[in-house]
Amino acid sequence: MTVLTIVLGLAGLGVVVFFHELGHFAMARLAGVEVEEFSLGWGPRLISRKLGATAYTISAFPIGGYCRMKGEDSYRKAIEAGLDEFPRERGSYFGATPLRRILIAAGGPLMNVVFAFIVYTVIMASGYEVQSYENRIILASAYDGDRYPADEIGLETGDRISSINGTTITTFSELQEAIALSARKSIDLGVDRNGQLLTISVKPELDKTTGAGRVGVYPWVDTILAAVNPQGPAALAGLRPGDQIQSVMGTATPHTIELYSVLDEMKPERAEIRYLRDGVEKEATLVLSYDDGVGADLGISWLTVSREVRANGPLDALAMGAAETTSTISDTYRGLASLFMGVDLFKAVSGPARITWMVGTVAIGSVTGGGAAGASGIDLSLALNFLAILSIGLFAMNMLPIPLLDGGSIVLFIVELLRRKAAKVKTVLRYQTVGMVAVAMLLIVSTIGDVLFFSGK
Repeated sequence: MTVLTIVLGLAGLGVVVFFHELGHFAMARLAGVEVEEFSLGWGPRLISRKLGATAYTISAFPIGGYCRMKGEDSYRKAIEAGLDEFPRERGSYFGATPLRRILIAAGGPLMNVVFAFIVYTVIMASGYEVQSYENRIILASAYDGDRYPADEIGLETGDRISSINGTTITTFSELQEAIALSARKSIDLGVDRNGQLLTISVKPELDKTTGAGRVGVYPWVDTILAAVNPQGPAALAGLRPGDQIQSVMGTATPHTIELYSVLDEMKPERAEIRYLRDGVEKEATLVLSYDDGVGADLGISWLTVSREVRANGPLDALAMGAAETTSTISDTYRGLASLFMGVDLFKAVSGPARITWMVGTVAIGSVTGGGAAGASGIDLSLALNFLAILSIGLFAMNMLPIPLLDGGSIVLFIVELLRRKAAKVKTVLRYQTVGMVAVAMLLIVSTIGDVLFFSGK
């Protein structure tokens, strides 16, 4: 990870965590619980000013923040003093009613949802372009020798997927998203096969490395050059945007998968190609080099199709923002459920290091234009969208009924509300111990996964 990637990644995480703590702060104030300190960042205090009962602080490390409420340390004091119940001072966290504590605990996760909703609404109002490939497919089995659901149901290379469950689609990204979210669930594909319309049902299998569904198809990408790196092999061989590669080393290349397959198999240092320019066939030689485990970089980006998404006015932006927020929450919990379906946890669960790297990488891509094929300039919608997804992820995780998390606290306070009696300190201690073990196991798994990820394994 570069220093810039780390810095941007930590800043992105900090924004999401800060809004989470802001939610706890706002709800605590509404519930009448004193907030002793609200800090932007962690670590040594740089600036601190007390207004009323609350010290507002800016700390050295701008990574999120924290909200310290009066009486939060009652748990520790009760254990040290051997008390059966928590001290319940006026204006303290445990002095509040169970219902108010539920609202305070839920305030953080709910603020993450509000943050995501605002971000999605702004994105929809501003509009953005989706860069993808067309909805024509290639069977993966023809290139890796495995067998997939696409082979079982009779899909063919060259088929065009025109609809999913009756909804028209025009890009491969729409197909990819629907399949990824439908592991082990049947979906109906509308298939255009040389003008003949078919309806074929498929049940995507679970990819145990990602937790997503897959059917075994690649996008059909015509070998038409959209852009050429001036210092890359293609430019040095005289190729230009708009050229279409017809063959390489004497083998016809109707699509990019075939092109790269030939190069990966033969690994020629000098690749002879034929290409079309303005209807005239020409020849050229690409001088290539190969890195271990990585195919040759031709210095080419391929022609894509773009789809603009933009709201029709403020009300439509709000509606689209709400729909996107709801959809992301649903997709996130589906992803969490897939962790119990036999996926490889070391690959599917990301820890703090990998999340920081991903946030930083997306932020850099959004500024350099690396987030979309052929894009240039600044595309902040990419980074904002990722922060919204991360914010929803923080909401979803914190609302799980696991001790130490906000959801675990809410469960404890609901039980207290129903019983009309506070739990004993020893009961809470046992409950929190279970949570400590669960969180520790999750951190171990995610840390091992991060190490394997960055070591390339």
